[in-house]
Amino acid sequence: MTSSPRSLPVLVPGASLEAYTSAVNAISQLSAEREKELAERLYYDDDVDAARELVLAHLRFVVYVARSYSGYGLNEADLIQEGNVGLMKAVKRFNPEYGVRLVSFAVHWIKAEIHEFILKNWRIVKVATTKAQRKLFFNLRSSTQRLGWLREDEVQTVAANLGVKPEHVRQMEGRMSSRDEAFDGGPDDDDGFVSPSRLLEDAASNPADIVESEDSARSSDQALRLAFEGLDDRSRDIVQSRWLAEEKVTLQELANRYEISAERVRQLEQNALKKLRQQIDT
Repeated sequence: MTSSPRSLPVLVPGASLEAYTSAVNAISQLSAEREKELAERLYYDDDVDAARELVLAHLRFVVYVARSYSGYGLNEADLIQEGNVGLMKAVKRFNPEYGVRLVSFAVHWIKAEIHEFILKNWRIVKVATTKAQRKLFFNLRSSTQRLGWLREDEVQTVAANLGVKPEHVRQMEGRMSSRDEAFDGGPDDDDGFVSPSRLLEDAASNPADIVESEDSARSSDQALRLAFEGLDDRSRDIVQSRWLAEEKVTLQELANRYEISAERVRQLEQNALKKLRQQIDT
């Protein structure tokens, strides 16, 4: 037997998320006729009870939407709570004369509140501030299907699909790959991380030199990655197999793979390494 909205207590996704989910799933869904009736009572008569019933009947949909954002590492109850705020805003603005169901109208408001919450809490340093950056942030998260940096062809595809420049995709990817670290870590940290505040000062270390060194290393890594992507498939595979794989492949094995001599494989390897060095040095 489903619960009546009037008989339900105030629903808050607190400590027992399972109990909350069970409670909202027990609320009866509204028929199109009942939903229109309630929407008209709210819109024309400012009926608070009608608004409450509309909100309660759609709480299960907020849970469904919020769970699709579980990959951001934020508390699910908080995501649901923010989604509920968006639902209430949607109910308040819903016009029954639109001719659409409330759920179709509310989904945009629900996602907007959840997006805002994620952007405020996912990083201490904001990763996305403009509308274009926000669009890129969420689309890039959903389009990245594997670990590691995007290949150049993937960058071009994402940029084309979202109507942005490839360099903006790279910039957002770099922001998303960084992580926040607390300056003043607690004594109970058990993950092996030593907070900067607990490190002794080293008079020989110049912060400016450290930053410059890190920037140089980061630039070198990026240059190497771009240079590597500029190789043809065979040369890339040879370098990968000979230098980057955990189990190194012999020249003869590669010769058998490509049906060429071992000497030719060695030449291709040397040419590829030379090209990589030239790209990095420029």
